[in-house]
Amino acid sequence: MGGMAANDSGTIVVVEDDPNIADLLDLYLRQAGYRVIQATTGEAGLAAVERERPRMVILDVGLPGSLDGLDVCRSIRAKSDLPVLMLTARDTEIDRILGLELGADDYVTKPFSPREIVARVKAILRRAETPAKATLPELLQAGDVSVDVARREARINGEVIALATREFDLLAFFGGNQGLVLSRQQLLDGVWGVGWYGDERTVDVHVRQLRKKLGDAFPLKTVFGVGYRLN
Repeated sequence: MGGMAANDSGTIVVVEDDPNIADLLDLYLRQAGYRVIQATTGEAGLAAVERERPRMVILDVGLPGSLDGLDVCRSIRAKSDLPVLMLTARDTEIDRILGLELGADDYVTKPFSPREIVARVKAILRRAETPAKATLPELLQAGDVSVDVARREARINGEVIALATREFDLLAFFGGNQGLVLSRQQLLDGVWGVGWYGDERTVDVHVRQLRKKLGDAFPLKTVFGVGYRLN
């Protein structure tokens, strides 16, 4: 299904096997100006992403077939930073954190308000497509870690480390605030944007991902001289 709105704001792929939920999202998203492409399996969703080059994907976790939503999110993240909003009937913290660790931008449990989904979609796209306002030096260096802001590259002893877009932005924000102890809210405002609408635990997940990827070169209390506390 899906169609083109008169005031097209770009394409969103909705990967959801429940036709009632998919059609409801289709209706509200089209009313908000988006073109919607529906898919009912993970395989069809990935094919639609490859074919349509959408602005965003709305992805159900519990999909039928060999690829569930987590598999699809992992596959998308292996190739791009395309914004992903995950939907699930699972309301446990571990499932939410797993989705965020795989690179989802936000995570919504069912049942939900379709108006809330539209609001979250707009907020995610606004964050993803608005350049950071802060002016940072082109090169940040501390110990074995260097961050080339202009090239968007992070290196350890000269070796490039693959970081997702938000992971790089977070590392650069740490580098631009040397000597400060930063709260979760300060990180959300500085990296995700003031007025960010979503799960604030995403900060914890991205910090943990940085630690995994940078290893001993990223002891959080010492790299760039920046601390981190949770309010």
